[in-house]
Amino acid sequence: MSGILYLVATPIGNLEDITIRALRVLREADVIACEDTRQTQRLLQHYEIHKPLISYHEHNEMSRSEEILVRLGQGESVALVSDAGTPLISDPGFRVVSMAAEKGVRVVPIPGASAAMSALVASGLPAHEFRFIGFLPARSAARQRALQELAAESMTLVVYESPHRILETLTDIDTIMGARPLVLAREISKMHEEFLRGTAGEIRAELEGRPAVKGELTLVIGRGEQAAFSGDAAAEVERLKAAGMEAMEAIKQVAKRMGLPKREVYRLAAAADSNPQDKRRGSDRMRR
Repeated sequence: MSGILYLVATPIGNLEDITIRALRVLREADVIACEDTRQTQRLLQHYEIHKPLISYHEHNEMSRSEEILVRLGQGESVALVSDAGTPLISDPGFRVVSMAAEKGVRVVPIPGASAAMSALVASGLPAHEFRFIGFLPARSAARQRALQELAAESMTLVVYESPHRILETLTDIDTIMGARPLVLAREISKMHEEFLRGTAGEIRAELEGRPAVKGELTLVIGRGEQAAFSGDAAAEVERLKAAGMEAMEAIKQVAKRMGLPKREVYRLAAAADSNPQDKRRGSDRMRR
């Protein structure tokens, strides 16, 4: 008979944020697979749990997954934990869960803390529909391309970011997505927990005034004001151009104001230029 693979959520800061069920499973499991054995050991020592640990991280995920499958096949129960929060959410674990499911091994989630969910529900932004992005690309060009693709997303966005990249990311959000509502959650459930609310530019200015930015960071990005009709963006570009603004600057300003990718505004403006009738319809809507 095969064992059971438990996916156990652990605290993201405050050690009290763990369920009674999670503690029971950790006490009863034959082995605990974790990202950093030192980090998990601190949690286990706090609750006086003594179990063998094996490391399971992105660099040994393949070999460890096979080892865990052997243990499960021998009837052992394995508890998989990440350093903090729910396993697999921007953390290792997908490979072993996928392999276990394929082999018919029972996989049991033990719900608990999640930085993404905690930040979302406390943000004050719409939470009925959201899209979790995880970490944006580290390289500037790739990150900007990702944000351009996300600019027209109608759902609230939840993003993880590291302290040493947060200022660059906020600059990119401000440039590409415009002045939309944003919440930066820092150190959730810890002593220095805080929520900064405002636009990307406003939050960046706040952080720039500090000696350093530290801690675990989660960004919750609200929906931008989308153009009700495609002609609205083109008509606004025409209005700015008529007022003396250069075409590319007008496109940039409209994209920022409407929360649209610049390339989309460029496309709409070009289409309107090639179809004067569409341009007139867009202008009529703007006058209403």
